[in-house]
Amino acid sequence: MDITLLLSVLISFVSVLIVTPWVIKLAKLIGVVDQPDQRKVHTKAMPRMGGLAIFIGVLAGYFASGLYKEPIASITVGALVIVAVGLLDDKFALSPKLKLLGQLLAAGIVVYSGLTIEFLYIPFFDRIDIGFLAIPMTILWVIGITNAINLIDGLDGLAAGISSISLATIAFMAFMNGKVLILTLALIVLASAVGFLFYNFHPAKIFMGDTGSLFLGYMIAVLSLLGLYKSVTLFSFVVPVLILGVPLFDTIFAIIRRVVNKKPISAPDKSHLHHRLISLGFSHRETVLIIYALGLFFSISAIIFTKATLWGSVLLIAALLITIQTIAEVIGLVNEKHKPFLSFYKKILGRQ
Repeated sequence: MDITLLLSVLISFVSVLIVTPWVIKLAKLIGVVDQPDQRKVHTKAMPRMGGLAIFIGVLAGYFASGLYKEPIASITVGALVIVAVGLLDDKFALSPKLKLLGQLLAAGIVVYSGLTIEFLYIPFFDRIDIGFLAIPMTILWVIGITNAINLIDGLDGLAAGISSISLATIAFMAFMNGKVLILTLALIVLASAVGFLFYNFHPAKIFMGDTGSLFLGYMIAVLSLLGLYKSVTLFSFVVPVLILGVPLFDTIFAIIRRVVNKKPISAPDKSHLHHRLISLGFSHRETVLIIYALGLFFSISAIIFTKATLWGSVLLIAALLITIQTIAEVIGLVNEKHKPFLSFYKKILGRQ
């Protein structure tokens, strides 16, 4: 790791520390304030749009590191689109359709540059050309991860912290595999997210808003996509999924919950992972730290997964699926009565 990269990371971190108080003042001045309501945890009006400070920190590191000289113009333009959508949503509360349209535009720009997954390698078989599915698969990946981070942004420091854990894991793997571009970009975004946590951890002085959660989600999606560029094995595709375990876990069970409870998939509710932990009696800070620990668990699993044998990988996935389902049922992530795995386990014990 050279001195230029270290200085760039430091510049990103310090830039966010300096800029965030000004963003707080700006948010209050132009009325970009998150009002409390029945679905939210906070009880007083809070300035949002903190993602602007994260973005400025990343921009500072982007120019300091010389990343602007790299062939990543499409990623940069896509990021600008995402930040614009986030800023507009924080100020004017855009409709879900308009937000999705902006995300589609950003993902489309990335795909247009040629950054797509085109081949899939399946163990015991051969290479499969994804063909025309490459474009929709890549677009779904970018939009899915972007929204997964957005959905988990429900407590002070939660989205920034989980994103930081994911980014640190991506940076570690990039370092181990000599992927300098991914390492540089991941560390700059990580430094900016960590700098923002100084103002966003409980009790928060500012929320990142959609400006921050959409931007961080987009950057994590693109960074993981860079690691999978063009071709991917079936199991290596699992690695970024594990790195993003917490937001994907929460998103998947949110969809299952709404299907089981016969509600629209887009319907908001108060049954996300952080809501359920708080309802079990954990404090705001304890809940965030528990979810951080879960994020670390997934990230460590991802690192182990890259070193495991084929059958070791299969066993690890099986163990993770059982663990995830058990956690979901214990905390009532779908609903209090939907506990098929625990019911099955109790029946087995009863027979014994």
